[in-house]
Amino acid sequence: MRSHYCGQLSEALIGQTVTLCGWADVARNLGGVCFIDLRDHEGIAQIVAEPDNPAYATAAQVGYEDCLKVTGVVRARHSVNDKLKTGRIEVVAERIELLNKAETLPFYLHESPGEDVRLKYRYLDLRRPAMQQTMRTRVALVRALRRYLDAQGFQDIETPILTKATPEGARDYLVPSRVHPGEFFALPQSPQLFKQLLMMAGFDRYYQIARCFRDEDLRADRQPEFTQLDMEFAFITEADIQNFVEGMIRSVLNEVGGIELANPFPRMSYAEAMRRYGSDKPDLRIAWELIDIAELVKHCEFKVFTDWANHNDGRVAALRVPGGASLSRKQIDDYGAFCAKYGAKGLAWMKVESRAKGREGVNSPIAKFLDDATLNAVLDAAEAQDGDLLFFGAGTWKTVCDFMGALRLKAAKDLGQVASGWAPLWVTDFPMFEWDEDAQRYVALHHPFTAPKIDDLADLAANAHTAVSRGYDMVLNGNEIGGGSVRIHNSAMQAKVFELLGIGAEEAQAKFGFLLEALRYGAPPHGGIAFGIDRIAALMAGSDSIRDVIAFPKTASAQCLLTSAPSPIDDRQLVELHVQVRPAAAKV
Repeated sequence: MRSHYCGQLSEALIGQTVTLCGWADVARNLGGVCFIDLRDHEGIAQIVAEPDNPAYATAAQVGYEDCLKVTGVVRARHSVNDKLKTGRIEVVAERIELLNKAETLPFYLHESPGEDVRLKYRYLDLRRPAMQQTMRTRVALVRALRRYLDAQGFQDIETPILTKATPEGARDYLVPSRVHPGEFFALPQSPQLFKQLLMMAGFDRYYQIARCFRDEDLRADRQPEFTQLDMEFAFITEADIQNFVEGMIRSVLNEVGGIELANPFPRMSYAEAMRRYGSDKPDLRIAWELIDIAELVKHCEFKVFTDWANHNDGRVAALRVPGGASLSRKQIDDYGAFCAKYGAKGLAWMKVESRAKGREGVNSPIAKFLDDATLNAVLDAAEAQDGDLLFFGAGTWKTVCDFMGALRLKAAKDLGQVASGWAPLWVTDFPMFEWDEDAQRYVALHHPFTAPKIDDLADLAANAHTAVSRGYDMVLNGNEIGGGSVRIHNSAMQAKVFELLGIGAEEAQAKFGFLLEALRYGAPPHGGIAFGIDRIAALMAGSDSIRDVIAFPKTASAQCLLTSAPSPIDDRQLVELHVQVRPAAAKV
């Protein structure tokens, strides 16, 4: 139907006849001549329709976003447009065919309307050149990953979409079975168990660009369905996996986006990351760190500090904000309200106006509770300079990490203290378990199939609260882009981990009997990792939202505005599925 793409025309084609197809990005009728900027996914070409040509009559009727087919001769432009790749040539139309007339669009494609409008008319939103480029970046990323892994001997193997419900992490999306009344499939949260079984089957190196599904509580930048690069290796250690995939990410991001990453990536334990940054995915482009001051304030007169400084699970930390003394009281109070969302009961602060003046050079509601020695010790520990602002957090260790870590990110972004560039990091040595106060039991920090560093079963049971796993995450600019672990390859160890997680023998057999059995037949040591394709593509595209790099995403409330899904199912289908729908509970 066409001989060339609009954006691929060049001076080498001058004098040749070409046929183009696309949309009228701009249509101008200047009376004596018509100009049309014809756009396809490769770019824009200027079309000229002159009054002595039969194409002129059609060109004069062309409107915004009309779908056209144009045949004409390429010639040099009189006035060069350096903003266009094709700005040195134009096409003199000989024939213009209106393939489809466009009605008035709900928004102008060179603008960016509200997200609800963009998602409702996603097919129009995706026509926008910016979105075309974003999606092409994603396509190039996936293509490069496949090419790299194929060259390294990995096998692309598909795993089931209809599978068994498991208790890992988020809720499953369930699919009722018509032929097995009252029974359900689940959509996979990941191919985790199947890829482990592939290692037991002897495939050695597996990968898959996998669709995954999680029925999570509503969060702004999560999707109920997402895409990950799933990988698994047999006969391997965590260092082997990290070194391989680090090389892969470094190579692919450089190939696709011209991004230079450190070689090697720095490595940091989970404990160190939480202590220094209050986060297990710290953004190393921000130089600020948390400073523990519990030992300095154990005996001060500020009860909030002393209570938590002397608590077994307490933390008192300071954050130095260089130049932050210029912040207004309202801005400081706003940060306090922000921290409250993360569990903070309050946010103490101290403006350092002049170190030379001692106590008189400090402006803070809590300074009166600190004697001179304690005040100076705190300022010294924070390496405070004139013009700085110190924020203080006190509470349980986890709560202080949560809100002070979030505060570090927000304040640095607000004050323009995030360096440019790319900061990768490996976070290692994650805790094996977390204690769930509500459920009064341990939960897996990564997932129940992650191997502990402790090999002895009795030792693991006795020290579950301090046990460290063989898990690791890859972090880029404060975003976890990949997570993995060495897996448990021993049936007795897997059964013990299930037991520590409160999964009894009977439940473990019902839900994971196939895995426990497979582990008894010579399962090799194995491990792997999964990378979030959506997150990596968003970072490369410079977008804060993964919805920008997914062709047809859901909203933050897990709805598709384009198709109005989810939607009710008619009674006939429900009867076939042996499903009865209960009315939603009334909202109080």
